[in-house]
Amino acid sequence: MTWSGAKPVVGAVISVNPEFTVIDESEDWIVVSKPAPLIVHPSGKKHEPTLLCGLKALLLYEMVNGAQLSILNRLDRETSGLVVVSKNKSTARKFGRAMERREIQKQYHALVRGRPEWKEITVDAPILRKGEVLESPIWVKQTVHPAGKSCVTHFRVMNTFEIKGETISKLEITPQTGRMHQIRVHAAYLGYPIVGDKIYGFSEQCYLDFIVDGWTEDLAKKLWLPRHALHASAMTIENGEQRWNWQCSLSGDLENFIGKDCGECSENEQV
Repeated sequence: MTWSGAKPVVGAVISVNPEFTVIDESEDWIVVSKPAPLIVHPSGKKHEPTLLCGLKALLLYEMVNGAQLSILNRLDRETSGLVVVSKNKSTARKFGRAMERREIQKQYHALVRGRPEWKEITVDAPILRKGEVLESPIWVKQTVHPAGKSCVTHFRVMNTFEIKGETISKLEITPQTGRMHQIRVHAAYLGYPIVGDKIYGFSEQCYLDFIVDGWTEDLAKKLWLPRHALHASAMTIENGEQRWNWQCSLSGDLENFIGKDCGECSENEQV
């Protein structure tokens, strides 16, 4: 089931896609596929649709009868894919304990620029906010630094494509920690930035220009996609004898990018 909490908001700077899809649901939790771009929680004084507001509207009857929504995994505005939401305090505590005990496994898919020389690799490189150690015009930007917090990500090459005369690789990614922008930072650290990433991709100036002017033809030429090509594709939660496993196929805009914009490209490699 697809739910639209409001009409898409398009302005000079940002656009919003509020249409999320319900993947699975029980009396205690609901799992949805979040589109991009869409923020999870209300932020600041901006009035725009959010995933949380859409869920409250969808679950209005349950909200009236005492449901308390708690989002387990928070995705960036431009990251699509699975989001798990508990409906009551006891389930929120159960999921929270599972996260503390690292009984939650997450898997992502991403499209990156370039063809890695490796088939699998694990990056163990701490990260912190760049502004803590170096000047940065982007407050939220993270960077690899020995003074940062432990950060581990596993990458596996799934296949590669030729798109717009450039090699693009589809990666399966398993983060073992959960730091801000972790996957995007580690992908760029390896030398394979995620397609469409305004901060860690072509140039951080793309992000600064986007904040001022919104999505422009110049940015489209540099980034190809109006959002970074990162998708939360699977999640497994184990709690005692209970085990939940959810999967979500690559979002339509990323599938279209591979299928349409690669033209007559051929899939070069599969692992």
